[in-house]
Amino acid sequence: MSKRRSSPAQALEGVLRDGMTIAVGGFGLCGVPFALIDAVRGSGVRELTIVSNNMGVDGQGLGVLLENDQVSRVLASYVGENKLFAKRYLDGDLDVEFVPQGTLAERLRAGGAGIPAFYTATGVGTPVAEGKPTAVLDGRTYLLERGIVADLALVHAHTGDAEGNLRYRLTARNFNPVVATAAPVTVAEVEHLLEPGGEQPRVGGRSGYLDPDDVHTPGVFVTAVVRTDRDRPIEQRTVRPRPAAGPSER
Repeated sequence: MSKRRSSPAQALEGVLRDGMTIAVGGFGLCGVPFALIDAVRGSGVRELTIVSNNMGVDGQGLGVLLENDQVSRVLASYVGENKLFAKRYLDGDLDVEFVPQGTLAERLRAGGAGIPAFYTATGVGTPVAEGKPTAVLDGRTYLLERGIVADLALVHAHTGDAEGNLRYRLTARNFNPVVATAAPVTVAEVEHLLEPGGEQPRVGGRSGYLDPDDVHTPGVFVTAVVRTDRDRPIEQRTVRPRPAAGPSER
């Protein structure tokens, strides 16, 4: 049965509810499922717990959920470029748990692998360690960190097929693979959605489906996939000055 959906709203139909935990892929504004986030905003669900590396920027990505007062708790690595996120955290209006970036990735990976907890030395002796069990192993102190299992995962991929297999592109892969496995329901937005009987895989496989060697997230982890053509903003646009043309180029 095809996992393809016609729109982000249809892909999330019957899934969203108040008070749920949503894990979201992306880093800054790279690899962010913008269209799915917009659909969450349009649904009006509230009191959400968001698990993501950061909360986008003002007016983009997960920032739109903050602006619409839909988020009550955040697990993230840093405040980043979002001024509203910083203000609400400093004002005490938002419950924020800061998680070291590598620990956040491993907590998501552990949750997806069915590992309830693991030990790490990261954060020992800092506020990150407050209230967490510790153990001394081989003479070194470690924190016990819990795996993260969300209610819903939202990811962005470059290419997908009707069975939900996903392939990411370059650094847009970032947190998306671990997020994709960390919830019982995963919805993916893709830039290119292969059609059965369409594009031939690079090596072997079936026409219109990703070649098995090209799959980064197997379709078994994906509940629904939708193609979107939403613009993807650039967080920090940095370019070099154009060099002056030489006489032969004029």
